[in-house]
Amino acid sequence: MSVIDILTRVDVLCKKYEKYDLDRQREEDAAVSGRDEFAKLYAAIEADIEATLQKAEEAKSEKDRATVATLNSGVRRSKAAIRAEIPKLQKLAVKKVKGITKEEQASRPDLVEELAARIDEISDGITGNLQNPMWGGKAGVSKPMEIRVDTMHPDDLMRPEHFEATEESTGFRQEFQARKTRQDQGLDVIAEGLATLKNMAGDINEELNKQAPLIDEADNKIEQAAADLKNTNVRLKDTVTKLRSNRNFCIDLILITIILGIAGYLYSVLRPQ
Repeated sequence: MSVIDILTRVDVLCKKYEKYDLDRQREEDAAVSGRDEFAKLYAAIEADIEATLQKAEEAKSEKDRATVATLNSGVRRSKAAIRAEIPKLQKLAVKKVKGITKEEQASRPDLVEELAARIDEISDGITGNLQNPMWGGKAGVSKPMEIRVDTMHPDDLMRPEHFEATEESTGFRQEFQARKTRQDQGLDVIAEGLATLKNMAGDINEELNKQAPLIDEADNKIEQAAADLKNTNVRLKDTVTKLRSNRNFCIDLILITIILGIAGYLYSVLRPQ
């Protein structure tokens, strides 16, 4: 058997058993998932559902009604945000993707329906969760939106229990009161800060009014000192000028005396005998 035959048989065996290569299968799955937008969005929605379920469990175990109402409100917002992604997931479910089998492609709409059902099953504090008519109540069954108007007898309005607060209304009222209290506390802090600033501004203004006469007096003294210094400089200049003139006169007188003395000496020496 030649080397070419051996290589050919090795190739055939590798292709025959490559489906049992787990590492290669993982690489292929990762490559398909990287290109598959449905898988990415499905995983993201599933993670959001798990986080919302955790919030719902926290709300069930909480004893404080105001906290329960706040948690349930957060759960409802999360459910609404997740429901908004379902139409996009439905469009991606019917979109063909390379690298997946026909069975997986056909099962994707059912996965979307199951995901929608899981969203509806999350407890959010409202009795009797309504199913979203966008995807129906069950997989494969589409029900139109129904509007039902309940009739009430006038005598029912006179019953005291008609005006009793429900758990939802009580929770909403408590949440409203709690937020109002926090807001009032914040406004009180702001009002105290403004009052402090106003008092500080008044004190600064009063201190400036007290210091104004002192500043004016200091300005007057500075101006007076400047005027006195100017006059002193003028007098000093005059004195220096006079001293210089007197000194020059004395020097001139001494020089004249010396010259006259020299002239007299020369005259006496040179005078004929």
